[in-house]
Amino acid sequence: MRTRSKTRRETSWKRFGAMFGITAAMAAGLVALTAEGVLAANFSISGMPFTVTATQLQGTGFEQFAALDTMIEDSPNAGDTGGQVVVIVSAIDKAELTKLCQSVSLGGMYLKITAGDNGTPVKADSLVVDSDQISGEADFKNIDIGQDASTFDKVNDRRNGGKITGGEGVFGQQADTVAIANLRQNNYATTAARFTLPHLRMAFTGDGC
Repeated sequence: MRTRSKTRRETSWKRFGAMFGITAAMAAGLVALTAEGVLAANFSISGMPFTVTATQLQGTGFEQFAALDTMIEDSPNAGDTGGQVVVIVSAIDKAELTKLCQSVSLGGMYLKITAGDNGTPVKADSLVVDSDQISGEADFKNIDIGQDASTFDKVNDRRNGGKITGGEGVFGQQADTVAIANLRQNNYATTAARFTLPHLRMAFTGDGC
């Protein structure tokens, strides 16, 4: 039996991105292996992507794996996707985000939300984010890459009980902690058991995040 060392293990975001690249074959396989237990899978996505940025994300209990998000039948946002989007699911047990910005393009204007920029960070419990693009400078502590996503145990599901996991046979990684500076995500869904947004501001603007 292999014994995992408890010493610090780190990986760069670029290196992980290359290892986690989803091939066409994997994407096709995900149609049959749509992850169960992912909070975001409990609703149909609108299909309108939105941008999220933060100067710093700190998380305790981290998981990441591939999944398939689905729109409603005949969604006007389906385009040539067939109403399905392959996403990277990032789940964090407890997260803090500094200077959070979220914006969605409405055609000629943006709906923008900002929070956590007045000395108190945004906080989230059982945070789950579905993205197709992620960038930033990341640092992981005690990371396991290539683990079967159905065996994950780092993130508690405070909405439904148990743990947040991916589908059987789905490639993933989990870590004790994650820290990402200059985070930028292109997202399709976000859920959390609790989301606290100090200094919240929401407005229609001429520019996004």
